[in-house]
Amino acid sequence: MAPTAFATDRPQAPARPGIGITATGRLMALCCIGFAVVNIVFELTDHFADGPYAEYSTGIAVMNWLVVGLKAVGAAVALLSVASRPRFLPPVFLGVLLWGAFAMLAVYALGSVVQAIGMASGLAGSADQIDLAGVAYVLFFLLVAAGYGVLAISYSRRFRLRKGVVVLGALGAPVALGVILLAVPMLLAALGVMPAS
Repeated sequence: MAPTAFATDRPQAPARPGIGITATGRLMALCCIGFAVVNIVFELTDHFADGPYAEYSTGIAVMNWLVVGLKAVGAAVALLSVASRPRFLPPVFLGVLLWGAFAMLAVYALGSVVQAIGMASGLAGSADQIDLAGVAYVLFFLLVAAGYGVLAISYSRRFRLRKGVVVLGALGAPVALGVILLAVPMLLAALGVMPAS
């Protein structure tokens, strides 16, 4: 029997990510860290202590620190996805996190686009509420979602992950968004940390 007959039976080491993918991973991590710094500055300067959101300041502080933690995890996931051999997480688990991050950002960004279309058409709010900062915010999230999508596809191919990883990550996205945007604020309101709306 030829010695090469068993060559395909052995698992091959995953290919190293290319320069473009590595740059994308580092850029996504930088975006997460930079955006987390905004939340940290808000908290260090008591940005919400005065003004129309003063009665919500304690609840906003809890949400801000929760979001800082999520962004730190997002940065770590992006960097681990372009590491030659991530040793901290099994490939399947990291794949689920990558697809979950992509799906969560995509759902959030697309929700913002739908909201903007509703405002522009007069169905919900008015076109006057759309400003340059809001457009830049939505574009930023669309770009970050696309970046995580590129990382997720590349990582799945390199580690030959099954489609179930994609499905599990994608299904986790609406659950995570629901917890962050609905369940946590409801819990904070029930605990009296922020007023019930």
